[in-house]
Amino acid sequence: MTVLSGFTRYALHPSRRAGIIEGDEPRFGHVFRKAPLKISIVIPAFNEEHLIGETLRQVQNAAAQFPRRGWASELIVCDNNSSDRTAEIARAAGARVVFEPVNQISRARNAGAAAASGDWLLFIDADSQPSVELFDEVADQIQAGQCLAGGCTVKLEGHYPAANLGVGFWNLISRAGRWLAGSFIFCESAAFRQVGGFSKELFVAEELELSQKLKRLAWECGKQIVILHQHPLLTSARKMRLYTAREHVLFLARTIVRRGKTLNSREACHPWYDGRR
Repeated sequence: MTVLSGFTRYALHPSRRAGIIEGDEPRFGHVFRKAPLKISIVIPAFNEEHLIGETLRQVQNAAAQFPRRGWASELIVCDNNSSDRTAEIARAAGARVVFEPVNQISRARNAGAAAASGDWLLFIDADSQPSVELFDEVADQIQAGQCLAGGCTVKLEGHYPAANLGVGFWNLISRAGRWLAGSFIFCESAAFRQVGGFSKELFVAEELELSQKLKRLAWECGKQIVILHQHPLLTSARKMRLYTAREHVLFLARTIVRRGKTLNSREACHPWYDGRR
């Protein structure tokens, strides 16, 4: 597991890094060599040609502060079987593009993480725009050395009073219970691999299952899960525009009645997978 010291990390020898990829995750307390810290930014994307360009511009602008700390970074977009120009736009913006043929958010995030070489993973949704200040908060948490993983509160674009109430309620729950919103998660890479990444059984709410695993690991190793709130993540409100209140209520009702089984079905989670943009 990565141990931070100032602006540097202690990383495993390259021969051991191959072992990490194969599932031989490092444990706390190993002897490491000194090397620059690296952040891998992973963006899952399915038919995001309308928003991915601006998201990448915002991410690259925010990530420009990492070199000022002496850190390296990489930008990875996972094209989750898009039928539009998502991959083309991402490549043109300078991102490394990997492909995941199975249309599932958790698989897309896992595929991006598998291609990453950083000590920390930073997952951002393709319809969200992080600020420089939010990235600075993340970097401060990493540099402090007490954090295993974290997330942030969110803010919807536009004016949607009912939806904003729901988002505000989520932000309270997120902070109180240290639940990570899938639109923005940062996590130590070795910890992510140790807990098995995102569940392939879930098509929605996979971040909650990951949160539970990371909280358990953090407790075991004496680290923290943090929810940043000074600079909320601005995220798209397109589901408010594209789907009616009735559709949202029916999905929630079915999920409750079926005791969460809808979360295991792509068809039942159609607002995330029907391609409506």
